[in-house]
Amino acid sequence: MSNSFGRKEFLKFLGLAGFTGTGIFSNIANGLQGHPPYKKTHSQRFNMHGYAAPKLETVRIGIIGVGNRGSGAVRRLSRIEGVDIKAICDLEEERVNAAIQSIEETSHNPEAYFGGEEEWKKVCNREDIDLIYICTPWDWHTPMAVYAMKHEKHAATEIPAAQTLDQCWELVETSENTRQHCMMLENACYDFFEMMTLNMVRDGFFGEIIHGEGAYIHQLINHNFSKDNYSNMWRLKENLNRDGNLYPMHGLGPIAQAMNINCGDQMEYMVSMSSDDFMMRKKANELAEEDEFWEQYADWDYRGNINTSTIRTRKGRTIMLQHDVTSPRPYSRIHVLSGTEGIARKWPLPARIAKGHEGWISDEEFAELEEEYTPEITKRVGRMAQQVGGHGGMDTLMDWRLIDCLRNGYPLDMTVYDAALWSSIIPLSERSVANKSETLDVPDFTGGAWKTNEPRMDIELEQSGSTQIL
Repeated sequence: MSNSFGRKEFLKFLGLAGFTGTGIFSNIANGLQGHPPYKKTHSQRFNMHGYAAPKLETVRIGIIGVGNRGSGAVRRLSRIEGVDIKAICDLEEERVNAAIQSIEETSHNPEAYFGGEEEWKKVCNREDIDLIYICTPWDWHTPMAVYAMKHEKHAATEIPAAQTLDQCWELVETSENTRQHCMMLENACYDFFEMMTLNMVRDGFFGEIIHGEGAYIHQLINHNFSKDNYSNMWRLKENLNRDGNLYPMHGLGPIAQAMNINCGDQMEYMVSMSSDDFMMRKKANELAEEDEFWEQYADWDYRGNINTSTIRTRKGRTIMLQHDVTSPRPYSRIHVLSGTEGIARKWPLPARIAKGHEGWISDEEFAELEEEYTPEITKRVGRMAQQVGGHGGMDTLMDWRLIDCLRNGYPLDMTVYDAALWSSIIPLSERSVANKSETLDVPDFTGGAWKTNEPRMDIELEQSGSTQIL
């Protein structure tokens, strides 16, 4: 770190004094260089993959965090049959009141919790809540999910579910010990093209999948350097003195499902490399010249602007992931699935499919494939989900599917093992980057159960109830 902050001053600056073992500070305090050991597998106590929790006719929900993501979740969940929003919690009273007001014309009558940093525990402690829905800054995700599960609540957390390998293991072990679901809210898995191509993969259209590419390419530099977008500048602080892929899940999730990761194949090892930072420190210094508020962010080391990570699976497949939230590039999650008989690529738009080197199929052929391979979940719920909204409807599809599974006692599409594995790329990439792109083993959070687990992403709704979107 360039500035001469001491340990206490740095903690105070970050606002993380209560979380010295997580997120940013753990990477700085513990150091990433060298070869510190980390846990790579465990003896599974109970397999949460395929686990069907007891039916909940009404899913009673406590929502923690109603900022950028949580406020939308409140509105979406209020439109799903069989949901009762019991509590809404945030540090800021104004946000809680706004969230409650947004659903005042519905049947929901949530209790407000705000002000103190421990208020969220009161929500988890209630006996009339089944599901804790977490939409807070990243460092709170694991502590809240773990606390919720230990208090007999299912947990659904925004991404990333964890920031460190220890947190990944804590989520897995807590879920297995309590038999409470822990789902990471990876909405990209419910986007329409991703689900259609997953259906095509399962039908063998692309042959054997060899390679996948995913990304989070989203120019957020002005958002991160805004005083208004993120409470206490938390997301900008996540970019300080860290270097790796800080947000791999959007690109990775759909690829992992197409490759049956955790249920037929498993990630084996990975390597990661980052560019230097050419933009963020420069931006901070320029802002500091005009506004003294930004002086506290000037002359720091920021993460490299573009990170590229490569993963190899046990069955010899490869995955390439990129992270870039700084460069002036059009939004992209790439979403490439390359097989022995064809390829799908979503970005740059429009989405395309090819069966050989001759080129992409025609619009007419693409429309025919859409007709054949659009899955049942899209046919049944897609149009209503688009009307409710949330990234074109994929947020609503994700929420609907979660609630429908809980109401009918079906296994979830995404499990704690997915949450842990996809999140583990963050600390692994940081460690690899810090050690000149060292190759690192990826932990097996299933304890070997990936060899016999069956694929779970039920896009054809073979196990589905009649839950409606209102």
